[in-house]
Amino acid sequence: MELFVAVLGSLFSIVDPLGVVPVYLALTHDQSRAQRNRIALVTVFYFAIILLGFFWAGTYILHFFGISLDAMRIAGGVIILGSGLTLLRGGGAPRRKTENSPMVEEADQGHDITFSPLAMPLLAGPGAISLLIGMSTTQKGWENHLIISGVILVLGLLTYVTLRMAPLLFKALGRSGITAITKIMGFITMAVGIQFMITALTNVMAALVR
Repeated sequence: MELFVAVLGSLFSIVDPLGVVPVYLALTHDQSRAQRNRIALVTVFYFAIILLGFFWAGTYILHFFGISLDAMRIAGGVIILGSGLTLLRGGGAPRRKTENSPMVEEADQGHDITFSPLAMPLLAGPGAISLLIGMSTTQKGWENHLIISGVILVLGLLTYVTLRMAPLLFKALGRSGITAITKIMGFITMAVGIQFMITALTNVMAALVR
């Protein structure tokens, strides 16, 4: 249970589905409610498949490229720290900038936005992927792997509910409310990234003094 809660908290802060709400609304501004619901469902399906794929293949990815776990932790920590800093400073992507972006133009032209940019990189970004690749090596055994897989599925469900309720959430919280929550998520994300790097650097220093 402790592992489930810890991983869910870390992943939720990094993925930050609430912070994606303004972008999601901008990309689907001309869609009907039924179309938005379909986009949310397909997006979350891709999102879960991407995270599950990188998690279960994480150990093989590290071995294939000859990357040590501590190197992955340091690189992942830097990415997660940067993601958190971006959220803390900017509070997510402002809608006024998003509305005129190439992403919105593609959506208006009928391009599929479920896989890219919604599922990846907006939700399943490099921070979440690097965290799961690291966990695939440190969390040994089928039981832990199944628990973390369950976390990904629960996170997918929470993300789906968030996207389904995006118009209501945006109306209730407003841009300032979503920005405030996103900044809190950014602070937690930065702490996760720093902890990642501390663990790796501690292992490296211990190996050097032996």
